[in-house]
Amino acid sequence: MSVQKRDFLVEIGTEELPPKALRQLEQAFAAGIDSGLTKAALAHGVLRSFATPRRLAVRVQRLAARQDAQRIERRGPAASAAFDAAGAPTRAAVAFAASCGVPLEALERRTEPKGEFMYYTGVRAGAEAIDLLPGIVQSALENLPIPRRMRWGAGEAQFVRPVHWVVMLYGSQVVPAVLLDTPADCLTRGHRFHAPKPIRLTRPGAYERTLAGRGRVIADFAARRDQIRAQVSAAAEALGGRALLGDALLEEVTALVEWPVALSGRFEPRFLELPREVLISTLQDHQRYFPVQDRDGALLPCFVTVANIESRDPAKVIEGNERVVRPRLADAAFFWAQDRKSPLAARIEALDAVTFQAKLGTLGERARRIRALAMHLGAALGQPVAPLERAALLCKCDLLSAMVGEFPELQGTMGAYYAAADGEDREVAAAIGEHYLPRAAGDALPLTAVGTLLAVADKLDTLAGIFAIGEKPTGTKDPFGVRRAAIGLVRILLEKRLEVDLAAVLEFAARVARADIERVAERTGKSVPAAPPAAAELYDYVFERLRAYYLEGSEPRIVTPEMFDAVLSTRPRSPLEFDARLGALGAFLALPDAASLTAANKRVANILKKAGDLPLQAPDPQLLGAGAERGLYEALQVLGPTVLAAIERRDYGGALTELAGLRAAVDAFFDEVMVMDEDARLRANRLALLREMRALFTGVADLSRLPG
Repeated sequence: MSVQKRDFLVEIGTEELPPKALRQLEQAFAAGIDSGLTKAALAHGVLRSFATPRRLAVRVQRLAARQDAQRIERRGPAASAAFDAAGAPTRAAVAFAASCGVPLEALERRTEPKGEFMYYTGVRAGAEAIDLLPGIVQSALENLPIPRRMRWGAGEAQFVRPVHWVVMLYGSQVVPAVLLDTPADCLTRGHRFHAPKPIRLTRPGAYERTLAGRGRVIADFAARRDQIRAQVSAAAEALGGRALLGDALLEEVTALVEWPVALSGRFEPRFLELPREVLISTLQDHQRYFPVQDRDGALLPCFVTVANIESRDPAKVIEGNERVVRPRLADAAFFWAQDRKSPLAARIEALDAVTFQAKLGTLGERARRIRALAMHLGAALGQPVAPLERAALLCKCDLLSAMVGEFPELQGTMGAYYAAADGEDREVAAAIGEHYLPRAAGDALPLTAVGTLLAVADKLDTLAGIFAIGEKPTGTKDPFGVRRAAIGLVRILLEKRLEVDLAAVLEFAARVARADIERVAERTGKSVPAAPPAAAELYDYVFERLRAYYLEGSEPRIVTPEMFDAVLSTRPRSPLEFDARLGALGAFLALPDAASLTAANKRVANILKKAGDLPLQAPDPQLLGAGAERGLYEALQVLGPTVLAAIERRDYGGALTELAGLRAAVDAFFDEVMVMDEDARLRANRLALLREMRALFTGVADLSRLPG
């Protein structure tokens, strides 16, 4: 008999949810419901999620009314223990039958390799979905990624925001449950102002249509976002321009409204004299407005805002938004004028009066550390150091400006504007604006040579300094942006093709940071922190971020964790060297001889590991036997110099291609030669031969770490 199926709906109605977390909460809630249904073996169709500022919801199509019947099989006591010598059942047999809920006669005997045992087989009816759903939803709610939960009223329930209603419908039936101290019902709520009264839902399939028609709520996040995009674009076109529809702002506005209505406003054209980034930051980051630009990319004196209400008097709403943005722009204009009264360089000395971090000293000391690192990099890469030195000294000065004090997201950007206005070298001004890049995942990289090296120096100082004071990130906490600095560092070095000896430069950065830590301790009379971590720890941390770049990022090549570890074990000096080795390994693994040689390397690694510490000696030709043993030795003598020369010039692909020619000699060696001979001299000599072969392979990558 087929199991009945109906749609299921759960909706959690709340106070306004945090907009930047809404999408993640929606997806996590849906994933939790899906996982719970799968674990409960409840068959179902398509699952859809919904999210607005005041609700999280999931609808499951064609959810089975009960679990499928489950076949049960239990093994009981041995037959010899279940019956005595007279064939009468023992207490063990009777207890086992009782635990299975059947008479003794329902048990069967089965003969297995270990003897004869008693067995029970049966069928257990599946549980009703309506009984399982409250627990599934509860578990999904408990596992939502909520950093800090809150209580409300007199109850004990905790959630991201106070809960006002819960809908749980299976078909037309309300699922009896109490979630977050709130009884489930079939009553939802519409728009806070357009439809404040409860709305009865008759079935899950009518959810979206009912909310949109009677509740003035567009429940589907993606549909609401598309509607906002279309409305904002149309409003901007009506103004003769094009809206700047950044993804982050679009997502945030979608999470702030349930019934979007796009409205356009204007501001005085005089504010267009402000830097473009200041206008965009004011409108976009502070007011959640969409700036508008003309076809040439120049900003227009207007904006588009999205209201969460369909007003009877839109002009009043527009007037209110214009009235709010005007003083914000006036403040920005005032800061712009005030900051330009003194040159950026006039703030250099004042940096020494502002603490960057108590143990690392002031912003001035940080700028000088960045200068030392930038000049070190410039000398190593053959770049002129004069513009690097000037840019490093000025790069943190805009932190003392009034504009950045009000708009911290413009740090670096304003420094570039002020430097250019002061007549600083064009490269210097550009580098100041670029040295924070990339600010986030997927962000642009610096374009200029000076900006690139300054950005590398800034990130090196962050890494070395924060590690040196023992504040490296733990768990999700990373107050100094160390992870971001490390990811930005590897992106710049790889994507800008900078050949930097990372191990050496990290060691230099650690020494520079340590010197300042000691100076600060002496100046403040405090004890010097424990010795900083070795550069090796910094190296490992950066390369773990590189692992994420290859395995979780947009790297088009197929890279497995084992391939990454095989290359990392060689301790490459730079990310570029790592990349070259990884590319060579990928090409080698496509060769027909790769699988055999990989297996041989794993075998050699195991043999050498079991052999323990051995004296470093070359194999003695006089102790080699004829045939396969001598054949491998002679092959290594021929290939060795060629392979080492290829590794020296970083032709890792050529080195592995040469090594692929060893397959026949290696296969013959393991077929014919007993490595662990009883004769200690022969055994040591054969181990030395294998160590020599392994050393050639590990000059590129440790193949023993690969599967196979």
